[in-house]
Amino acid sequence: MRNVFSPARTIWTPIRRWVQGLGPYASLCVVVVPLAIVEPLKPIAAVIAGSGHWVTGTVTIACAYAVSLFFVERLFIAAKPKLVTLPWFAAAWKWFVAARSKVLALIKWPFVVTNRTDLRRKRKRA
Repeated sequence: MRNVFSPARTIWTPIRRWVQGLGPYASLCVVVVPLAIVEPLKPIAAVIAGSGHWVTGTVTIACAYAVSLFFVERLFIAAKPKLVTLPWFAAAWKWFVAARSKVLALIKWPFVVTNRTDLRRKRKRA
């Protein structure tokens, strides 16, 4: 039997279980509070970098994105099943997913058309 020690699993499992045990509004607070701290740091870091302290600004923005990606995103994934039980959140999430799908389809469309055109040209040549 192989024993695989994963520090990430050791750290995140109790946090995930705790978040999943919360109610919908408590889960919302658990997600919103770190988000409200991390997100304003990104434009503030850009201002700091633009004012001549580019190393401090770059490190700050890198740390803010890392915390957002590795911490807040995992909290949201753990809390999402409880959050979608809130009717207003479920409606907002459904709207966001639909809007994101439309935007991604618009972005992908030129590449799809180009690929179809290339395929037609290759078929004609063959």
